[in-house]
Amino acid sequence: MSLAARSTQLGLFRKFLRLNWALILLVGAIASIGFLMLYSVAGGSLEPWAGRQMSRFAVGVAVMLIVGMIDIRFFRWASPFAYLGALLLLVAVEFIGTSVMGAQRWIQVGPVQLQPSELMKITLVMALARYYAWLDRDRVSHPLWLLPPLILVAVPMLLVLKQPDLGTALMLGLGGAMVIFMAGVSWWYFGTAIGLAAGAVYTVMASRGTEWQILKGYQYRRIDTFLNPEADPLGAGYHITQSKIAMGSGGFSGRGFMQGTQSRLNFLPEKQTDFIFTTLSEEFGFAGSVSLLALYLLVLVFGFASMAGNRDRFGALLTGGLTATFFLFFAVNMAMVMGLVPVVGVPLPLVSYGGSAMLVLLLAFGLIQSAHVHRR
Repeated sequence: MSLAARSTQLGLFRKFLRLNWALILLVGAIASIGFLMLYSVAGGSLEPWAGRQMSRFAVGVAVMLIVGMIDIRFFRWASPFAYLGALLLLVAVEFIGTSVMGAQRWIQVGPVQLQPSELMKITLVMALARYYAWLDRDRVSHPLWLLPPLILVAVPMLLVLKQPDLGTALMLGLGGAMVIFMAGVSWWYFGTAIGLAAGAVYTVMASRGTEWQILKGYQYRRIDTFLNPEADPLGAGYHITQSKIAMGSGGFSGRGFMQGTQSRLNFLPEKQTDFIFTTLSEEFGFAGSVSLLALYLLVLVFGFASMAGNRDRFGALLTGGLTATFFLFFAVNMAMVMGLVPVVGVPLPLVSYGGSAMLVLLLAFGLIQSAHVHRR
């Protein structure tokens, strides 16, 4: 073996050792809980959900490790191209997208159904991190230099809203806002944004029933359901009503594995995707719910600690932005199934069934690993 080849192998081995293995173990632990719950909601069978989810996780872990070994400078260079590629896929959804349950959000690529909006959550953070790593710190709060990141966030939000997918559009907006905040933009802008958001909410509600109605009819019904789900317990309020019943019946320690009546008797809708946390709460109770939440919080601790220890601005913003996006995933889903926010169709990360969400999330963890391994 040549000296150059031996040196390359040694370099790869050192990178392998520098991976954040605690974070990898946490990701594996959370995903294992997901496999267990998917096995349960299928009535004690790996099909049709748990087995496929395990296969996707195995592929995703391989992607995460490979991405983690690649120099972070490559992703800094590739960020604009990744963002543009995801944007083009969002545009393509309008023309060749597959419609499921009235929403056109997917593109069929051979045997794989790809959801470009999931990919955009990652590439948007990459593009914003690249922009603020390039921008001089003294210009961060200048109105002129604030315009490009706002455009970067607004364009995909509008495309996703058109699908329609209000939940993902809000996730893009909040994720982008967190990166902008971490970059050091003045608090005054965020105060103004909150005021404008309040005005926007009023405008959205005032437009209901008019010729210029902003949201779809079913989206307004979701808001009504959020405000008063008991008004229509067998119709629009069915999802959240059954969710609350299931969570309440779990008590402190739960009914036991595969003993949840709401999920086993199919009272609980979307039990393998959006409402899988409700199934966990019913079967393992408050103790099981808090345990999963603790694992999620540990992921945040490791993610933000890696950000704080990284002196490379791009790597730090990328790590912080992706960690914040991960927080939005589980926080919104948990709040949704508990009736604290409207039902917006956000999956529980690494637990809910879904190919695109799983693979894209593990890609995000690969980028966090790359920033960690190659940090200065």
